[in-house]
Amino acid sequence: MPARIHPHFREVVQLLAVQAADEARHMEVFTRRVTALARRDEARHVAFGVAHLHHRGTVDPALRGRLRAAVERRHDALTDTTGLNADVFDSLVVLAAGEWTPEAIGRGHDAVLALQAEMDEGRRRRLVHLGFPADEAAGLSALHTRDFM
Repeated sequence: MPARIHPHFREVVQLLAVQAADEARHMEVFTRRVTALARRDEARHVAFGVAHLHHRGTVDPALRGRLRAAVERRHDALTDTTGLNADVFDSLVVLAAGEWTPEAIGRGHDAVLALQAEMDEGRRRRLVHLGFPADEAAGLSALHTRDFM
């Protein structure tokens, strides 16, 4: 003989389902908000660092030479990690694609290339702001490591 279900069981399950959906929505909103705040905070950190280095460069013209040497030393120390690792590149393509269709993978590939170009342009712009000639800024930007730094 089947067990008897309490008459309010359906209402309780519906209430729990609505509550779970509401909490999931809260998590989605919270995650988006945290991601927006993290980007803004990171941009503020970069802007502060660039402004500080710009100021120091006006006070100490030899700073650019020391910065160039530091970038080159870092590159030499991490020479095996120069450029974007193929596995990381492929993973970024799949993430940017959002699905497995050939069209989506193509869009993901284009998005990763655009990200790389955007980050290179940002590095170049900041280096020029610090007083490096454009060609030297391009050369230093090309020394980035696998973590886009």
